[in-house]
Amino acid sequence: MTPLTLTGIHHLTAVSANISGNRHFYTGALGMRLVKKTVNQDDVSAYHLFYADGAGNPGTDLTFFDWPTPPEQRGNHTVTRTALRVKDAASLDYWQARLRDLNVTHGEIVERDGRPTLDFEDPEGQRLALVADGGAGDPPTPWTGSPVPAEHQLRGLGPITMTVPSLRNTDVVLQKVLHMRPVRTYPDPTGPQHTVHVYEMGADDGTPKGPHAELHVAVRPDLPPAQPGAGGVHHVAFRTPNDTEYHAWTEHFSHFGLRTSGEVDRFWFRSLYFREPNGILYEIATDGPGFAVDEDPAHLGERLILPPRFESRRAAIEAGLKPIH
Repeated sequence: MTPLTLTGIHHLTAVSANISGNRHFYTGALGMRLVKKTVNQDDVSAYHLFYADGAGNPGTDLTFFDWPTPPEQRGNHTVTRTALRVKDAASLDYWQARLRDLNVTHGEIVERDGRPTLDFEDPEGQRLALVADGGAGDPPTPWTGSPVPAEHQLRGLGPITMTVPSLRNTDVVLQKVLHMRPVRTYPDPTGPQHTVHVYEMGADDGTPKGPHAELHVAVRPDLPPAQPGAGGVHHVAFRTPNDTEYHAWTEHFSHFGLRTSGEVDRFWFRSLYFREPNGILYEIATDGPGFAVDEDPAHLGERLILPPRFESRRAAIEAGLKPIH
């Protein structure tokens, strides 16, 4: 029997304490499309915004919870950098100039793990990077409303870097439970005496999959545990293609005795959550049914959308939300 296989990064969810500024940065500076404006389904007093490519394809979603919280205190036990892919070195040159012109905090283009990379931060300190993927991964759908030319628009997520004090137990979960493969290491750019371990998702057929299917694990026992807050990451989600495999993952986790959320229907995809041994929250999410299941694809993200089970409470929910300017 072929083992269950995750196909890549599905989405990453982070925290913003300034949701209006967040929307302006990700749609304006980064040129992503707001494809779903909804609420946190576990805390309907907060928005949940989804930014993605022109069609909201899985693997392109960077999402934010709207929580009025102090800034994250950086450390380990968390996701520490989220990479967004561009096609090539020419796109990185374009972005370096764009970030400079927009006064966005950024570094220089460097080669990291064999790929041209440009680190930067959003206005709340969310640590991001642009990585040239050479065209790897599913082709994105350009957004015609983006201020960024189609050839330079962001292609999706990956790799995601998390930082832990010890690799041993996390490695067991990544390999034995999630069927990821360790493929290489490289020096940690924030502490070159430390090491980043690269794990790959996708079919084990000997071909490189690309950054969209990679999780990078930095081992930093010298850092204190991070304290959650604005500019930090809430969880990272991995892709499974359909409901059949999603249900199989639920059964698979039960065999290992792992404590999970149980199956959760988020309406636009199905979710299954658990924490890896260092406490970082993982999600398995299905590729479908997608964001167009309840909106005209031409008008994604233009109004507040609620999953059907919340519609009867719409008036109260809307009254509890502050306007996004």
